[in-house]
Amino acid sequence: MKNRRDREEKGLYYVEGLRIVEEALNGNADIAGIAISEEFAADSRNTGILSRIEVLKVKSYLFTSKLFKEITDTETPQGILAIMGIRKHELKHGLDKNGLYVIMYSIRDPGNLGTIIRTADAAGFSGVILSKGCVDLYNPKVLRSTMGSVFHIPVYQAGDISEMIKLLKSNTIRILVSHLEGKVGLFETDMSLGAALVIGSEAEGVCEELRASADVLVRIPMFGKAESLNASVAAGVMIYEAVRQRSLKIQH
Repeated sequence: MKNRRDREEKGLYYVEGLRIVEEALNGNADIAGIAISEEFAADSRNTGILSRIEVLKVKSYLFTSKLFKEITDTETPQGILAIMGIRKHELKHGLDKNGLYVIMYSIRDPGNLGTIIRTADAAGFSGVILSKGCVDLYNPKVLRSTMGSVFHIPVYQAGDISEMIKLLKSNTIRILVSHLEGKVGLFETDMSLGAALVIGSEAEGVCEELRASADVLVRIPMFGKAESLNASVAAGVMIYEAVRQRSLKIQH
């Protein structure tokens, strides 16, 4: 399951660490099994989660601590990981016409992808949409960066960009593309209704098709000498401006 092709073939992936396994248990996720090291099992601080695993009747496997370290992806494993079933979300079945979405175009950095998912979850967004070319959602580094948010917010895989654009627009969801050449400043962009915020790749930005389909090209104001922001920071700024506008609308 460390290999993308094998994950897709088996329909399985894994998450590692106490906090994210707890989030999987809390989120009613598809847990196929849990692996635990002898050291983790012997630690009295872990009695609570071990009892929950037993009550929920989740299949579990006990490994020697040496063997557990060999099979994991981290330098200092915490001694617990969960094997998960891949749950696919269909965009056409989950669209909210007044919802807020983040579209990630060709984001290849695992940390950025996971952080944007976590931020969208924290902000109460309706979902995250990944284009082709993004790093695999089930990459262990992506999953660690989500800190469990992958179990809280729907993440949609967009196969065909044209179909995705057509579907969003037919549901009156505006497409707002973050772009250095944007004519409208972020703080002047209306995000009070259904909107999809597009974040481009770190190296290439967005493709011409997305750019041409945008309802608005949005410019994040730059007051210093830096020319651009990291993709996850740009996403965070846009996401919380949308939240601010929605909060003001509710207050009035």
